[in-house]
Amino acid sequence: MKEENIIKKKSYLFAVRIIRLFQYLTTTKKEFILSKQLLRSGTSVGANVRESEHSESNADFIHKFAIAQKEINETIYWLELLQNTEYISQKEFDSIILDANEIIRIITSIIKTSKLKNK
Repeated sequence: MKEENIIKKKSYLFAVRIIRLFQYLTTTKKEFILSKQLLRSGTSVGANVRESEHSESNADFIHKFAIAQKEINETIYWLELLQNTEYISQKEFDSIILDANEIIRIITSIIKTSKLKNK
């Protein structure tokens, strides 16, 4: 249960960073398409983690985390694209990608552990 609390906190703080990045991209860089995709996927991670708290079964719990895993992976894609098109600097990218990679590792670990409990 302790791991879920960590991922709950980290995914929430990540969503806050994504919202701030979205605000920066739309206000300063006048970029609206990629940033909207980033906002959607980056905030969805935490939403799915929260949904998992009230899952109906272990399979439902795993499913919610599998969605969160897909969303963080998609978020990484948008971050890479924004960095490679110079909407965000290498320094900005390096900072946020560390958080994204940590979140995907934790989520993957939770899924693996939960699947072992099903056996």
